[in-house]
Amino acid sequence: MLQLADAGKRFGHKLLFEHANWLITPDERTALVGANGTGKSTLMKILAGLDSLDYGAVQRTKGMTIGYLPQDGLALTGRSVFEECLSVFDELRAMEKEFEQLAHSLAELDPSGPEYAAAAERYSHIEGRLRALDGYALDAQVGAVLTGLGFSKTDWTRQTEEFSGGWQMRIALAKLLLARPDLLLLDEPTNHLDLETRNWLENYLKSYPNGFILISHDRYFLDVTVNKIIEVWNKGLHTYHGNYEKYLTQKQERRAQLEAAYRNQRDQIEHLEAFINRFRYQATKAKQVQSRIKELDKIVRIEIPEEEPIIHFTFPQPPASGRTVTEAIHLKKSYGQKEVLTDVNFTIERGDRIALVGANGAGKSTLVRLLSGEDAPSGGSLKLGHNVLVEYFAQDQYKVLDPAARMLDDISRTAPKVPETELRSLLGCFLFSGDDVFKPLGVLSGGERNRYALARILVSPANFLLLDEPTNHLDLRAKDVLLEAIQSFTGTVLFVSHDRYFIDRLATRVFEVENGVSHIYPGNYEEYLWRKEGGPGAMATAISNDLETKAKPAPAPQPEPEPAATPQAAPPPPEKPAKRMNPIKLKQMEDRVITIEEELPRLEASIAEAENALAVFVSIDETKRLTAEMASLREQHAQLTTEWEELVLQLEEASV
Repeated sequence: MLQLADAGKRFGHKLLFEHANWLITPDERTALVGANGTGKSTLMKILAGLDSLDYGAVQRTKGMTIGYLPQDGLALTGRSVFEECLSVFDELRAMEKEFEQLAHSLAELDPSGPEYAAAAERYSHIEGRLRALDGYALDAQVGAVLTGLGFSKTDWTRQTEEFSGGWQMRIALAKLLLARPDLLLLDEPTNHLDLETRNWLENYLKSYPNGFILISHDRYFLDVTVNKIIEVWNKGLHTYHGNYEKYLTQKQERRAQLEAAYRNQRDQIEHLEAFINRFRYQATKAKQVQSRIKELDKIVRIEIPEEEPIIHFTFPQPPASGRTVTEAIHLKKSYGQKEVLTDVNFTIERGDRIALVGANGAGKSTLVRLLSGEDAPSGGSLKLGHNVLVEYFAQDQYKVLDPAARMLDDISRTAPKVPETELRSLLGCFLFSGDDVFKPLGVLSGGERNRYALARILVSPANFLLLDEPTNHLDLRAKDVLLEAIQSFTGTVLFVSHDRYFIDRLATRVFEVENGVSHIYPGNYEEYLWRKEGGPGAMATAISNDLETKAKPAPAPQPEPEPAATPQAAPPPPEKPAKRMNPIKLKQMEDRVITIEEELPRLEASIAEAENALAVFVSIDETKRLTAEMASLREQHAQLTTEWEELVLQLEEASV
């Protein structure tokens, strides 16, 4: 359907990828992953036809349709939400009008005339097309998608320009899903979606009839939607079959195999260089030295790219609070005539990690602001426990930062006891590296300042953290740092997040806000769904069977010992030649030297073939077999080389 052939792309002086080949099939279900700056979004634009390659070619099937959703930047105006979505069916709607006109014409024309026959034929053709394309249910299709993406019926008639940037992206996503292109390209589609809407999109993509490629920092979303991973790494595209969890395991295995091939190649290079240096100036070995020099020049050097360092950040542990952190009794909150919370009751105890969930507009952020003291309740009571220190991270936390302060100076003042190197490593996790740490906060975008504000909270936390959408604008690496830090935090945390993996790994209780009241569920989000759906019977249909293992960290795989290569008996050392060597013995040694010189290139070719085979991962067993085979070949090569050197020295002595 679409193919990259020997593709390459540069961004300025930086090479993003080269010699990339990728055949995209009609049933593609692929995630595009890689570190920041490796070129994922650029590659997505190339596939969409919005950017071009510097090398190679993109080949597309004639007539194929491609739909592309960027990360942000789309703005729609001039129509209502419903009309904007219906616009993707303009061709079908024109066919509907023609169909109606033909129906009127057929009622008026003479059935025996040629005009009637032509109109009837066209009527039949259009009817078939409308049935095939489900043209009789366009309004129902639009309504289903808009509802799934979180638009209420009152939103359908509102003008698109009335909506914020995030909701504008939802409208653009709705149009793409309704158009059903042959290939759907989604760059961070979950950025502007809440948890319930993400769940709906997961199910929609599972039944999507065509192919799709997506970029996402939501690990759970990738696990349940894709069956192939393309990683942009080491200036190339690398394919992994399976979901994101399987990709992580295969990536570790592939890197270990690449490092083994690199070590083997270094051994080969060092051996060749030692031989060349030893015999470079001996005329009798000029032929063998030149052979080794040519072999050295032909070696394609294996490169091991530097991995981003894994940062393990630990919160400075706060002073302990009392056992009861806060208690809400018949809590209410209204804004004018609108009641958001009507009767909320709960108790939060020290050490709780609470996920706050609920539909958009249910009152999650309102409840967080009440707990932080930003807003006052309209009724009921909210009591903080003994020695409770509250730290609140809002969705627009960046607004409280000093725009004139430099980033590194500001965070150093916040945490004077934390070494600067550790602060810079933490900022690097949140995508601030190099000279970025010296920028004034005022020049950062809203998303960048929010990322910085979250990093700032990590270095000097209180004992009760309130985090409203802390995972927004974070990549997978930064999410892992945040997750690990909160898991080791001894204080209490209440958080709102739309990242399913983050909630599953962190929450010990789930508070659901619905219809102005709260419902409390023990356990993580998976267990919340289980109880909400009615227990084990419903869980079997609502949740896939392997989710239990996903909520727990997988044990690190223990590497199996590689099979030891069978040692080969070293040939007995040749007898030391006498001053006057027997001519027969001399001839045997000369023949043996010739035989070894013929055998060594064959062994070297076999070693090179094994190295090339190791560079393509097939399976763990095949990697072990090739590693053992290469070890045996290298041992034979070393023994023959040693024997050859001793024979050559003896022949030189005999010729004196």
